[in-house]
Amino acid sequence: MATADEGMSFLEHLEELRWRLIKSLIAIVVFAIPCGIFWKRIFDILMLHPLRLAQPRPRLIFTAPAEAILLSIKIAVFGGVVIAAPVVFYQIWRFVAPGLYKHEKAVVVPTVIASTVFFMMGLGFSYLVIPYVIQFLARFGEGLMDAMFRTQEYLGFLIKLMLAFGIVFELPVVSFVLTRLGVITPRFLIDNTRYAVVVIFIVAAVLTPPDVVSQAFLAAPLLVLYGISILVSMAVAGRQHG
Repeated sequence: MATADEGMSFLEHLEELRWRLIKSLIAIVVFAIPCGIFWKRIFDILMLHPLRLAQPRPRLIFTAPAEAILLSIKIAVFGGVVIAAPVVFYQIWRFVAPGLYKHEKAVVVPTVIASTVFFMMGLGFSYLVIPYVIQFLARFGEGLMDAMFRTQEYLGFLIKLMLAFGIVFELPVVSFVLTRLGVITPRFLIDNTRYAVVVIFIVAAVLTPPDVVSQAFLAAPLLVLYGISILVSMAVAGRQHG
């Protein structure tokens, strides 16, 4: 497909990508600063809330002198990434926009909004299901071991799982964009459903920690999102041919 901006050289594309990355990083750093100031409040929301269902309640410990400082930095950066999500998505789609036709560029702003909304929905969904994952994992060795989580490893577990949900919830948005560009069709998605199911479980295994419960909690909404993506693709295709 011919693009709207074929005159850009490879080096110009790299320069454009560099500036988009710089702007995204600046936004993340700016929003990370207040998150770093209020990291203890975020700690309560992010790390203590998922433990509420586990009985007995696991203890959070740190085993290195500077671990609490590193923890506060990681919490600040994660908070910065979440709050800066609209800016990051805008930079991503603006990087793609020069290669689109003029009428296709009109979808950039709605796509940024949809990307942000679905990303936040993914984070919110993960925030609801993670306590049940923690409850299952903490009970698995009940009576044999006491549950004590290292804060760094526990935070890494939470961040990985939450970002995984945030990313996979982008599936309907990706389906919308690719269908709009003519890369995929509803028939293509329907015909390849069996392969998509296999890929979904592989993706769930890669993106989540190595336990079956986390993988199942991610695979289930992914299957639903794939179905929604088919409906989105059908709606876009129908509008284009209507």
